[in-house]
Amino acid sequence: MPRRKIIVNIATSADGYVARTNGNLDWLTRRPAPKGFYGLPKFSRSVDAKILGRKTFDLSVKMGASFSADNLHYVFSRRPPPALVPAGVQFVTESIRVFAERVRKQAGKNIWMMGGGEIIGSFLDEDAIDEFIITVVPTFIGEGIPLIAPRHCEVPLRLLSLRRFPDGVVQLHYDVRQPRTLRRAKRVAGRSFASR
Repeated sequence: MPRRKIIVNIATSADGYVARTNGNLDWLTRRPAPKGFYGLPKFSRSVDAKILGRKTFDLSVKMGASFSADNLHYVFSRRPPPALVPAGVQFVTESIRVFAERVRKQAGKNIWMMGGGEIIGSFLDEDAIDEFIITVVPTFIGEGIPLIAPRHCEVPLRLLSLRRFPDGVVQLHYDVRQPRTLRRAKRVAGRSFASR
């Protein structure tokens, strides 16, 4: 049985932001939706669970997202869950490493890491992301929330595929190559060097 993968599938502006600083996605949502919607419906059929940070979850609720028992969402949060937790939503308190090891061993489809930048960075730190699908929208928004919150690490990627769309959108599919132990060693070495 193949191991389940945790895959980031996310859109960014051409300058690397996933949203404006206030969480607004107008630069993305006002674009006409093309046929096939950049492969998102096909990708959605390949997953059976989603991972979100608390900020992304709260923004989704504010924007009117619907949740159901048939659509599992794992929400990582340091704050207590709301009084009413929607069906299909599980708030996670265990460590990222333990969680990733557990869900990767479970039977099922792949898992969609939806973001935001802080949780993506935290999962990268724990070697808990297998692939990235980054859909780059040809728009600069100047400032905003970065794809990955600032980290002291370097993570080489291997390009699996590149797709160009008629509206100028480019989709990059990467495999995360480097094991955690090497990344941590580089971070430690970098901090040691910087402190000299």
